[in-house]
Amino acid sequence: MTRIIEINNAAEAIKEFIALGVDPAGIKIMAPKAVFRVLKISSLRPVAANILKQESLSYGAETATPYGSIIQAVKATDVLLFGTIRQLLAIAKKLKAHQFGLPAVGAEIEKVLADRPLPILKIGKQAFNFGRRTFIMGIVNVTPDSFSDGGRFRAPSAAIAQAKALFDAGADLIDIGGESTRPGSRTVPAKTEIARVVPVIEKLAGKMPLSIDTRKAAVAAAALEAGADLVNDVSGFRFDRKMASTVAKYKVPVCVMHSSGTPRRMQANPKYDDLIGEIIASLEQSLEIGLNAGILPDKFVIDPGLGFGKTLDHNLEIVRRLKELKSLGRPILIGPSRKSLIGQVLELPPTERLLGTAAVTALAIRNGADIVRVHDVKEISQVVKMADSIVRRK
Repeated sequence: MTRIIEINNAAEAIKEFIALGVDPAGIKIMAPKAVFRVLKISSLRPVAANILKQESLSYGAETATPYGSIIQAVKATDVLLFGTIRQLLAIAKKLKAHQFGLPAVGAEIEKVLADRPLPILKIGKQAFNFGRRTFIMGIVNVTPDSFSDGGRFRAPSAAIAQAKALFDAGADLIDIGGESTRPGSRTVPAKTEIARVVPVIEKLAGKMPLSIDTRKAAVAAAALEAGADLVNDVSGFRFDRKMASTVAKYKVPVCVMHSSGTPRRMQANPKYDDLIGEIIASLEQSLEIGLNAGILPDKFVIDPGLGFGKTLDHNLEIVRRLKELKSLGRPILIGPSRKSLIGQVLELPPTERLLGTAAVTALAIRNGADIVRVHDVKEISQVVKMADSIVRRK
């Protein structure tokens, strides 16, 4: 009996080539034909969009454009380009011979399609070799008003003990924060924040990789002097103009996150015309700010900012489309732990959101996450190991 099975995963398709006994030279030729991709290209001039459409058709691919672009009734337009990898690379090469900004489009298409491994990132004494496994960032909030733990680790001794427990449970690095950034929270003076985090960092420095979760350059500098190894800035360099130069001065890695507005007002009816496109554009700006300040290109981690100026639907869409952030060529960190999106779906308080966190974590790994930021390290480390065995095992 003849049976037909659809294989919609590129890696699995290549495995089937091998299982069939196809010659390696043949696999090299045919594999790019077996992978279909859809690219969204923003802000093209109509003349450029129309040329792109014609070139796409000549290679058997297609470009979707609005009618206003065809008749050149708009100044700029977005388009969808879709075809096999082989077709798209051929189109990219051809675009480099055109005008109207198309050479840059061709170069960007090649960049997006390139399957380049992420650079190894050294955080403290540990080398993070992304792609082989997912790394875990454990959370320690040295605050009286954390949404997730109610200030349980406000005392330095409690925070130090918790950091050690999380590290022993499987965390690869510990993120220490002295200011709550939950929705509706107010800014804490830098001196207060420093007084909370520095004693903890001083006791833990050198024993485990440490991240300082702050938006303020003064706090970052104090934490780095005390022994922190990475800066985690939820504002993406937008809260404090000195933050990027501070990171550059200490030559440490930095995680830049997307957020819409300040924590106090970020959940006041957030709206996006193009959610993922706007997140990517904002992160690109954060990367540019950092690069202009002197931070090396391989020092960045990016975070789409679950819960920071997003509705439930926005947050769910981010997890579904997380892989699209790979176009930025940086490791992706995501923080689903006990977030309101889980509470909204499951109708549970923060203390009962472990299983929801596990589900989001597993799907985020499936969709491209390189680091997951969580409270419940012992339990989530099992989720990570299981998800990695499915997603990353060759």
